[in-house]
Amino acid sequence: MTPRIQLKLFTAAAALTLAGFAAGSPAAAQEPLTRAGPVGPYEPILASVGSKRLIAFFVPDNGRCAVNTVVWDSQAAEAPYSSARMRISLNPGQAFQLDGAKLETVSVQCGDNASTLSVGGPALIPTAATSSR
Repeated sequence: MTPRIQLKLFTAAAALTLAGFAAGSPAAAQEPLTRAGPVGPYEPILASVGSKRLIAFFVPDNGRCAVNTVVWDSQAAEAPYSSARMRISLNPGQAFQLDGAKLETVSVQCGDNASTLSVGGPALIPTAATSSR
């Protein structure tokens, strides 16, 4: 299987995961899941930035992390939820930031040797704004 086909399959898997979150249990049933990593290739990261949720994964690409990220508003009134997809290629040690509305920021970073991906930042801590209550 070529890397391009693999990337398309994993992108489709991420979209299905997003759809599963949207169609899952009622919002008040549980707190949002968070998985900050570090994770290996093709493994998902789940995080919050204010009322936004994100899912990200990466594919190794010639010593770089080819990162795919999908962001959506978890406070949206009803499905279908509006989402945005971002793709970026990071060198080992490089990061990019996603900003929320109230100076909330999450940093997505490619690990050493492009072998891991992780997120960090204060926006990962659930607050009343990100809580589903």
